[in-house]
Amino acid sequence: MAHTLAQKILQRHTDQKIEGTGQIVQCDVSLVLANDITAPLAIKSFKAMGAKSVFDKDKVALVMDHFTPQKDIASAIQVKNTREFAQEQNITHYYEGGDCGVEHALLPELGLVGPGDIVIGADSHTCTYGGLGAFATGLGSTDVAGGMALGSTWFKVPPTIRAIFNGELPEFVGAKDLILRLIGEIGVSGALYKALEFGGSTVDALDVEGRMTIANMAIEAGGKCGLFPVDAKTLEYTAARGRNDEALTPDEGAEYEQVITFDVSNMSPMVACPHLPDNVHPVENVDPKKVDQVVIGSCTNGRISDLREAAAVLKGRKVASHTRAIVLPATPNIWKQALREGLIETFMDSGCIVGPATCGPCLGGHMGILADGEVAVATTNRNFKGRMGSLESEVYLSSPAVAAASALAGEIADPRKL
Repeated sequence: MAHTLAQKILQRHTDQKIEGTGQIVQCDVSLVLANDITAPLAIKSFKAMGAKSVFDKDKVALVMDHFTPQKDIASAIQVKNTREFAQEQNITHYYEGGDCGVEHALLPELGLVGPGDIVIGADSHTCTYGGLGAFATGLGSTDVAGGMALGSTWFKVPPTIRAIFNGELPEFVGAKDLILRLIGEIGVSGALYKALEFGGSTVDALDVEGRMTIANMAIEAGGKCGLFPVDAKTLEYTAARGRNDEALTPDEGAEYEQVITFDVSNMSPMVACPHLPDNVHPVENVDPKKVDQVVIGSCTNGRISDLREAAAVLKGRKVASHTRAIVLPATPNIWKQALREGLIETFMDSGCIVGPATCGPCLGGHMGILADGEVAVATTNRNFKGRMGSLESEVYLSSPAVAAASALAGEIADPRKL
């Protein structure tokens, strides 16, 4: 049978013949991931199973990115427990401190994930690696514990929705706007336990970082994974990080549950309004609400291309006096690149707070908690009630350009009007 990208990758990792959707298959995994919130739970389950050692010390990654630098005693204990497990198991890829960054930006940067891989992570945004052509998905900590012990796990072969974007992107419209538009179209459960597969001339023109931004938010539509074909751009990216990968495309004649096509030629920047990622509207249709905080960063939009986009809007301008603008480069290498390019100076000259490579406020962790009644515009991926702090706060999701424009205006703003 002709295979979708999801089916093709799963087939590479199982001895069972994949014959259609809904089939249960046991697959070997390429990498198992957990972080400082989810790893302690996985370690507890690992030990409760009676497991003595991980299946491969080189194929487990533990990234301390959510509450670090440790914000309180509880988070310090979680990191301590994970660090001790990593030392006990001699795990190669343990990241904390100055070498650490936001996991879903860090692992691609290090060449630990790539085309044709199966990656399971105790974090829902593990789907980010689909931007590189990996079948990557988030699982619960207990399933991840099993993966750490066995090096394999089971999947139900998902049906696939193919999303096709055609046309040339207008100014200030980018990858974040594309995925917000798709989520706005199909809803937060529109791809529940389905693979999202992306294609079209717009997708072909996107750089790898933009593809990872889109794949990152597949889960916001309920998706099991978000997948991009592996082309010359992907191979150039992974080769620069020490990998030797091959092109990967869906088979001609593969069966899709649904095909959705978008013409992006006249698209506006998009904004997801509270309190769901599918409450999406063009920025010009969103009320110019006063903004207390702007966050530019996260595993969605904390890469160097995102920082360049924000800095281009902020350069030579000042953040509104009543607005806190927080910039968090996603990894130390991104931080250093931004420093070399003068972006850090641009951010600080404009009145932004530049912080370390951490998830920080995205999940209401630290470094930007919202009080009652406060409003934030963020380049993050979720705007559920209470996501960044108070249950009485509001979070709007946007691209770096819209976030930067909103920081300058002190209200939700359209960068095209600056």
